[in-house]
Amino acid sequence: MTDYTDKILDGRAVAKHMEAEIARKIEQELASGAVRPVLATIIVGENPSSVTYVRMKGNACKRVGIEPRKVELPENTTTEELLSVIDSLNADPDVYGILLQHPVPRSIDERACFDRIAPEKDVDGVGVNSLGKTALGLPGYRAATAKAIMNILEYYKIPLQGKEAVVIGRSPILGKPVAMLLLNADCTVTVTHTKTVDIDKVVRRADIVVAACGVPRFVRPEWIKPGAVVIDAGYNAGNVGDVDEGAFENASLMTPVPGGVGPVTIASLMQQTLFSFCDRNK
Repeated sequence: MTDYTDKILDGRAVAKHMEAEIARKIEQELASGAVRPVLATIIVGENPSSVTYVRMKGNACKRVGIEPRKVELPENTTTEELLSVIDSLNADPDVYGILLQHPVPRSIDERACFDRIAPEKDVDGVGVNSLGKTALGLPGYRAATAKAIMNILEYYKIPLQGKEAVVIGRSPILGKPVAMLLLNADCTVTVTHTKTVDIDKVVRRADIVVAACGVPRFVRPEWIKPGAVVIDAGYNAGNVGDVDEGAFENASLMTPVPGGVGPVTIASLMQQTLFSFCDRNK
């Protein structure tokens, strides 16, 4: 088996570096008299993947010095009940960040709930206020996975200016925001999706490929231009990404699944909670 170790964009290493810096800054704030910040995570129902993600986020909070608060709601929670919970967290001065674990049950208006989170506490970057600021290049919170991708590219000092980037996926909390962030970083960006005609030809032009369509191994190895940087933001059943592992052959650098974008997404949530904490305690 070919060893692609030298081509791996190691998300765990990026997350560890970020967490150390976050923990240091939080301790500085606490030493100055600030009260330990709370990150509240709301989970509706008992989706096994969501339960695992919430546990991982709680563990990350503890590692960096943030107090996790898990708010568990039953599957039959209504939109109105969830909005009321969000309102109470918005009003709680100890809470610096609010995360609504995605997905919620189909009966709930997820967009209304995302947009009810106070902009200054939207550390997951999912509200229209945060997305609008991303589009305009204004300071603010970014969609966490999109922010994670940019953090990986920055950590590995991957040049972006003038590069051609292709994003595969158009979701409002990943594909669209990462396209905007790449555009803000002076990339030339094409957004594609599973319905794009001749998508293989579009992807072959890319210096940077971001796969975020939620289809296992959708991106074929032969689509990748030799030397391209590949970010696989997919996570599917069986620990499989949206990019076929054979793409390591052509890519110059590529994130693995697992151990790529996932750990940095959680670290980016911690990072943006830190930003909220520092902003309010200036």
